[in-house]
Amino acid sequence: MRPRSGPTVEHRVLAARLRLLRERAGVSLRTAADALDAHPATVRRIERAETGLDALQVAGLLRCYEAPPTVAESILAGLGAANLPGWWHGWRDAMESWQQDVIGVESSASLVRTWHPALVPELLRTPAYAAGLYRMRYPEDSPARLERRVELLGERRRRLGERGTALWALLPAAALHTRVGDPETMAGQREALAEVMEQQHVTVQVVPLDHPPHALTAVPPLHLLRVPAPEIGDQAVLETPGVRVDLVDDPEAVMAHRIRLDAACAAAPPPGTPLPL
Repeated sequence: MRPRSGPTVEHRVLAARLRLLRERAGVSLRTAADALDAHPATVRRIERAETGLDALQVAGLLRCYEAPPTVAESILAGLGAANLPGWWHGWRDAMESWQQDVIGVESSASLVRTWHPALVPELLRTPAYAAGLYRMRYPEDSPARLERRVELLGERRRRLGERGTALWALLPAAALHTRVGDPETMAGQREALAEVMEQQHVTVQVVPLDHPPHALTAVPPLHLLRVPAPEIGDQAVLETPGVRVDLVDDPEAVMAHRIRLDAACAAAPPPGTPLPL
């Protein structure tokens, strides 16, 4: 089994397929666990992609569910790729534990939608702007580790760009006036934001300072991730700065967040509107 570093999408897909097979076969967690001579929690962890996919355990579950040969063969054939560590495995020293799960989904997303109530959203930050925020958030970090965090952000952006992932960001104009670092850092961030708005796969909307309240006013940072895999629904990432970050996959909860984000985007100036001074 691979070390814990956040499941890849391939891992999540196989885990979801195993859960669906169990549910369609009408097999309880207890019965599935008995087939493995294990505790029901073991099966639950397998289905949640919280542990590596052991070939013997997976084969035992497939027999228990009486999976058709073609289905079983497909799942077993995918175990090798599913158990490979994600590219971010080598960056764990620069990540929080929650980031490993989020980046695991983000790395296969076809669309990333993001809102931040006070700052430039993470995936649009320049290295200097990101470094200024990291110094404030992680004052105990060494310069080397802070640099690793900045490099990780750059690697995430590079990979999103290579895949042609669509990025749609909503932010308040106040973010362009909240000084992070020195004036040169802010000038560089505003210039970089104006440039990225010209890119084909990037949409940026900025809510003016005199704009009335909208559906996300004062709501903490929110991100919606869409993965082109039918077994995995949209995911929502909810940040409570300094407290916790939650990865939400409940369809109803994700839909509620999407509705709020849609409403906020609809109320904001349309994409392509020049940045406010």
